[in-house]
Amino acid sequence: MALTAEEVAQRYPLHWMVWNNQHEELRSALETKNFTTQDLELKDPRGRTPLLLAVTLGYIDAANALLDAGADVNCEKDGWTAVQEATASGDPELLALVLSRRDYQRVLVHSISIPDLLDKLRLAPDFYVEMKWEFTSWVPLVSRMCPFDTYKVYKRGGNVRVDTTLVGFENNRWQRGDRTFIFRGQGRTASLIELDHEKGTSWTEHMEPICRASEWPPPTVDIIEQRLNTPIAINYLDTDKISFERNKSGIWGWRQDKTENVNGFECKVFSANNVELVSKTRSEHVPRAAGTGPASTAPLAELLAMAESPSFSETTPLTATPDEDPEEDSKSKSPPVTWQEYFSGAGPPPGAPARDVGRPRVETTKVQKFRATLWLCEDYPLELQEQIVPILDLMSSISSPHFAKLRDFIQMQLPAGFPVKIEIPLFHVLNARITFGNIFGTSSPVRHVDCIQEGERPACVLDDACFDIGRGYTDAATTTTHGDDDGLLHYAIRQSMLDPAAHQPDDQVDVWEALRGERPRNPSPPHELPSPPSPSGHGLLTHEECQLQRAIEASLRSVSLLPAAEGEPAAEREQDVDDELQAALAASVQEHSARQHQLLAEQRALDEALRLSLLDN
Repeated sequence: MALTAEEVAQRYPLHWMVWNNQHEELRSALETKNFTTQDLELKDPRGRTPLLLAVTLGYIDAANALLDAGADVNCEKDGWTAVQEATASGDPELLALVLSRRDYQRVLVHSISIPDLLDKLRLAPDFYVEMKWEFTSWVPLVSRMCPFDTYKVYKRGGNVRVDTTLVGFENNRWQRGDRTFIFRGQGRTASLIELDHEKGTSWTEHMEPICRASEWPPPTVDIIEQRLNTPIAINYLDTDKISFERNKSGIWGWRQDKTENVNGFECKVFSANNVELVSKTRSEHVPRAAGTGPASTAPLAELLAMAESPSFSETTPLTATPDEDPEEDSKSKSPPVTWQEYFSGAGPPPGAPARDVGRPRVETTKVQKFRATLWLCEDYPLELQEQIVPILDLMSSISSPHFAKLRDFIQMQLPAGFPVKIEIPLFHVLNARITFGNIFGTSSPVRHVDCIQEGERPACVLDDACFDIGRGYTDAATTTTHGDDDGLLHYAIRQSMLDPAAHQPDDQVDVWEALRGERPRNPSPPHELPSPPSPSGHGLLTHEECQLQRAIEASLRSVSLLPAAEGEPAAEREQDVDDELQAALAASVQEHSARQHQLLAEQRALDEALRLSLLDN
């Protein structure tokens, strides 16, 4: 049924002003009239909010007015968000505006949601549990590169601690580390502490009121250019048709419901059928020179959905033709969509191509079906919604995409029981297997965790030390660096060597003391080197450690980073390095070069295997 202009303006007042690009009237109406959040997020017959319509049409002033009024920048249609629609428009100014507000709203929600999550956890019983993550693939080379990790989760009151060694995925490589995240709740406020045990640094974020949106820093030019020159992609699990089926075991004729023991708990085994993985890619905004051929991002990055840009794109035009230039204005290619056609919600005439507002899309969609497997225990001593889901939300808030996938999966209507073990597809060739174990430290002892018995169910008591930062950590925000690690090493040794007090006859400075800028604690004879600091005291260096220190000092002097000893001629300085040490250094360089060549060869084979696995049959 066709609507009149008056009816459209009455039903969709904000949409109507956006459609006609009446941005001044729109801003005035938003400031003077009492529009509610429901009005701002009302969807038109095509499923767009006023903000998403403004972004799709490319009306930056109207979008700015709606954002200033508090419109949700995370609105979406068909899975595409406002940021992605702004990217597809190809307008850098519009993208900068929407991206800046998106980042602002994320931080704002982050500062509000984490205290709420910690409040929910405060009411739940305390616990300790380990989550083992295993990544598997049917592609052999991918399987070789897939890591595993065990997240150790401590929860007491409104405090949560998570230890991990798997930081993320970047530049074709899994990023390893040794990190601890500590969430502390204090009433309506909270703080997040990140400890890097390898670097000995700590970083603290306080969940406090942030600056106004107008004061939020805009994205850099490099970020905007990178987005505008890279296809956009979304990947999600479609669970609308999912069904759960109890697995069977035994010989035909004697089949029964399958059960398995997982970490000491008897579990029922279920299969989740009709799990669809949907992958969509759009590239209408990408210049032809940048859009042809594979992108620079590694294939595995797309598979894990840890990168904004896909590595691989086969573009299939939906509303455009192959001869159309994506740089041209969409209105010059086809008759514009009229407001009657748009707001009536009616489709095109029979035989006519689908038409929509905005730039004609160049979109590829791939759908793959998977089966997921669950091991459910009905008497597990943890509650999924009250204890585990808030932990998944916390970890998802600090950019852990695999935690977000797990949270989305287990928030479905699962069969009764706690999912002690879950095996779900991530993307294309990669699966994740998550297993809960060592609950309350019952399987193996854990420091600061004491298992107790409360009635018929086990429980635990956690010490305050679980949530302390500990000694020896420096504030990452105030740490002064001098270039990269090698530069810091050179600088520390050079400064320590130049210190007159470090050249007393009875004192020698070793590499470890130079890094700390300290003088040796115990004088040593000239022919002996002081040992590196150790908990047990200060003894003599081993032969290997002496050789290591001599190698470092000799290599630094060879590139004139360290001065010669006082009174030592320049010619004699080079003779200090004996032939054996030079041979060892040369062998080390050769070995490193050979290892790099091997890694490059393996990586090329991996990329080719992944490329072939993603091609349509």
